[in-house]
Amino acid sequence: MCHSTPQPQCTKTTLFLLLLLHHSQFFSSSSNMGPSSTHTPRSPTYLIPCVIALALFSLTGLLLYKVDDVASRTGTVVGHNLEPTPWHVFPHKPFDEEESRQQRAYKILQCSYLTCRYAAEALGGARRRTGGGREECPKFFRAIHRDLAPWSESRISKAHVAAAQRYAAFRVVIVEGKVFVDWYYACVQSRAMFTLWGLLQLMRRYPGMVPDVDMMFDCMDKPSVNKTEHQAMPLPLFRYCTTKEHFDIPFPDWSFWGWSEINIRPWQEEFPDIKRGSRSVTWKNKLPWAYWKGNPDVASPIRTELINCNDSRKWGAEIMRQDWGEAARNGFKQSKLSDQCNHRYKIYAEGYAWSVSLKYILSCGSVALIISPQYEDFFSRGLIPNHNFWLVDPLNLCPSIKYAVEWGNQHPVEAEAIGKRGQDLMESLNMNRIYEYMFHLISDYSKLQDFKPTPPPTALEVCVESVLCFADEKQRMFLNKSFTFPSHKPPCNLKPA
Repeated sequence: MCHSTPQPQCTKTTLFLLLLLHHSQFFSSSSNMGPSSTHTPRSPTYLIPCVIALALFSLTGLLLYKVDDVASRTGTVVGHNLEPTPWHVFPHKPFDEEESRQQRAYKILQCSYLTCRYAAEALGGARRRTGGGREECPKFFRAIHRDLAPWSESRISKAHVAAAQRYAAFRVVIVEGKVFVDWYYACVQSRAMFTLWGLLQLMRRYPGMVPDVDMMFDCMDKPSVNKTEHQAMPLPLFRYCTTKEHFDIPFPDWSFWGWSEINIRPWQEEFPDIKRGSRSVTWKNKLPWAYWKGNPDVASPIRTELINCNDSRKWGAEIMRQDWGEAARNGFKQSKLSDQCNHRYKIYAEGYAWSVSLKYILSCGSVALIISPQYEDFFSRGLIPNHNFWLVDPLNLCPSIKYAVEWGNQHPVEAEAIGKRGQDLMESLNMNRIYEYMFHLISDYSKLQDFKPTPPPTALEVCVESVLCFADEKQRMFLNKSFTFPSHKPPCNLKPA
C-alpha cells in the first residue's frame, strides 16, 4: 500500500484502489451526517505523492520509449539501422556486444543530434576567396569537364538528383558551409566515415569557398549508371570510379584519409613511407621479375587467370595470395606496403571491379604492369602507356607479362625511368592536389544545378565532431592524422573546357 511519502512502487492498480477507498469513505460520511452537515472531506496525505510518482514514472517510460524509437530509426555514419547496399551485399556490421541497447541509443542521439549543434568550429572569420590561383591545375584535372559533359546542356534538376537515389547509399547536401547527410544504405567497413571525413576536411581547407550543392553518393566498387540505359536522362552519381560506358562521376576514394581495417595510413603518411621503402634497394639489386600480392577470390576472371602465371622462371612472375584474415591476426606485419617494393615490376589487376591498390603499386617506383583496365578513377587519367606504366594484354596474360619483364631487364635504364615517372605522378598527387580536385569537381557540378540545394527533412548535419563521436579508437587515430587546416592560397586554376 502507498504511504505518505512518494514510493516508486505506486502502480496504477494501487492508485485505483486508493481512490475507491477514498470515495467510499466520503459517501459514508455524508450519509451519516445528513444534508445539514457542513463537513468538507479532505484528501488523504498519501494521494498526491503517489500521483506525482506515477506521473514521473509514466513520463520517464514515455521518454525512454521515444528515445529508443528515434534512435532505432536514425541511420549513422557507422551503419546503425541501415541495410547493406542491395547491389553489393556484404555482412551486417557488428557493433559492440557489451554496449547495452540504452547506451547505443544514447550514443546515436548524442552524436547525431547534439554534437554538431554545440560544436565550436574554429573557422570563423575566414574570408571567402574567388577565382583560381596562378598555378595551373595538372592536365588530368580537365577530365572533370568530360565527366560533367552529359549535363552541360540539360543542366541538373531536382528530378535528376531524385532519380539517382535509386543507386545511392547516401546523399550529401552542403548549404552555407554546413554538411547534411541523408542515409539510405550502409557502406562496407568504414568507407562512408572516411569519405565524409574527406568532405569535411575540404570544408576546412577552403572555408567559405565550397558552394551549396546536392550530391548522391555510392560507396561500392562497380559503376551502375549505364549510358545505354540512361541516355535519355543521365543520372549524376558520385563514386570512386567510372568507365567509358557509365555516367558515374569519379571522386577521391576513402583510403586517402586512411583504411583502418587493414592498417593503411592516410596518404600523406603512406606515400612517403612507400617511397623510402622503394629506395632501400637499388634498381640493379631489385628482384628481376614481376610481383603481385592480393585476393584472387573476388569473382575476377583476370585475377583467377593471373594465378596461373606464378612461375618466375617460365613467366617471370611471382603471384602471392593475400589472406587478410591471417594478416589481421598477425597485426599486418607481413602486409606493410613499404616492404613490397623489392621487385623491378609490380602488377595491377582489377578485382571485382575497380581496386584501390593502383596508387600504392605506382608509388613503389617499380614498372607498373597494368592489365588493360576497364575502370578508371580520378587520377588514373594521368597515366600514359610506356611513359609511366606498361600495358599488359589480358587476352595473352602470362606471355604478355613475360615479354614486359624481358624487355625491362634488357633495357634497365628505360625501365627504371618508366617506374620513376609513375612514382613521380603519385608524389605530385599530394593532399593539397586532392582537395583542389574535389573543390573544382564540386564547384563545376554545382554550377550545373538549376535549383537551390536544401537538406531533405530526413537529413542530419554531420561535422568533424560528430564523425569523431562515432569513431572507435583506431578510426579516431587515423582520422586525426588526416586533419587539415585552411589553405593559405586559393586552389589551382582549372582551364575551361
